[in-house]
Amino acid sequence: MKLSDVKNRLNELDTISFMLPNGELVPSHFHVTEVGKITKHFIDCGGTVRNEEVANFQLWNANDYDHRLHPEKLLNIIELSEKVLGIGDLEIEVEYQADTIGKFGLEFDGTNFLLTSKQTDCLAKDQCGIPAEKPKLQFSEIQSENSCTPGGGCC
Repeated sequence: MKLSDVKNRLNELDTISFMLPNGELVPSHFHVTEVGKITKHFIDCGGTVRNEEVANFQLWNANDYDHRLHPEKLLNIIELSEKVLGIGDLEIEVEYQADTIGKFGLEFDGTNFLLTSKQTDCLAKDQCGIPAEKPKLQFSEIQSENSCTPGGGCC
């Protein structure tokens, strides 16, 4: 989900809720402690230099149970970060505390912002010797011109 999508959704909402991949809601008294731009400049295992940029939200729970972040307040924080940090219309990555800081993608289901699981991946499979995944076939899908069939007289 891009930053512009989040802003459009916030304009339509009365309350904000985030749902974890396991279906639990982030407690409603969460704070957005950071909105920023993260730049990752790296080299992959195949030797290719890469640059990635994402907009980042950090969610945090405090003892402030009466606090509720309203959509217009988050929209103001986003707009200030765009102006001050020069954040463009980037994909969103959300940080949320679990056993360690978790990084999530972001989607929207019409009611909740959904924190989606992210996975690591090799970006240079063709250069580092990782074999392509072979398609899995069922024996019933394999047909041969020389195959026996019941009543076919081949046995």
